Amino acid sequence: MLKRWLDSDFMYSLVRTPTALISAVVCIILAIGALGAPWIAPTDPFDMASIDLMNGFTPPLQANDFTGETFLLGTDDQGRDLYSAILHGLRISLFVGFASVLLAMAIGITLGLLAGYLGGWIDALIMRVADIQMTFPSILVAMLIYGIARGILPPEARADMAITVLILSIGLSEWVSFARTVRGTSMVEKQKEYVTACRLIGLSHLNIMVRHILPNVINPILVIATITLALAIIAEATLSFLGVGAPPTEPSLGTLIRIGQDFLFSGQWWIIFFPAMTLLALALAVNLLGDWLRDFFNPRLS
Repeated sequence: MLKRWLDSDFMYSLVRTPTALISAVVCIILAIGALGAPWIAPTDPFDMASIDLMNGFTPPLQANDFTGETFLLGTDDQGRDLYSAILHGLRISLFVGFASVLLAMAIGITLGLLAGYLGGWIDALIMRVADIQMTFPSILVAMLIYGIARGILPPEARADMAITVLILSIGLSEWVSFARTVRGTSMVEKQKEYVTACRLIGLSHLNIMVRHILPNVINPILVIATITLALAIIAEATLSFLGVGAPPTEPSLGTLIRIGQDFLFSGQWWIIFFPAMTLLALALAVNLLGDWLRDFFNPRLS
């Protein structure tokens, strides 16, 4: 099975496309770093007992004047090791990104199949809602949903539910692209002979949509999911940077960048530089990988 996969057209194209290959390697390295953060990171940035304030503002690869400790990427104002904080923040950013994309996929695929296959007033209603949402930037929609959800929750539960609310906000703001793509593909597929044959043998509409039409729209969904993942990660970082995302006790990359901005003009450049470069590398790699997937599944667009 492994040899067959390695000899596939997918791997052949990936290996012979340097940009896609480098992007895939970067994504794998960052994913391994995020998943292995509890074991790879030298310290736990969330454990206040392990943080020494005397280590604050230590430059990268320089010994601290008071404690003599050296840190690979330096420390922030609280003395947290930036390398450890970035690994743990990357973990939160990737978790929020993947969960948001899965939520957006579930909503978008469901509504897209209903609109494309059933048509009529259902199609008109879903597409008008999608058109209205597309008139607003997705980050503003996410902020609106985040604010409403936070307002509904009791004050004592807001900190515990912050990540969940963040996922819900981003997921509900990114479903439109999935719905529109699935709708268009479903409208083409339902005119084909195999769908007519399914109707003639008495299969239900749900069975036809899920077992026969859905497998034929997987390729464009994968492409959109990859690109949406990059958008979701950036949206999470933006919300956290604005102070309405991940809580300070569980800092994501956006939170670390917001903290670093306060010290950018006082000479502590590394506090914002390394989290920002990590976010840039992750978003760029995922975007380039998505562009390659689009060209691979539809070479006529390249």
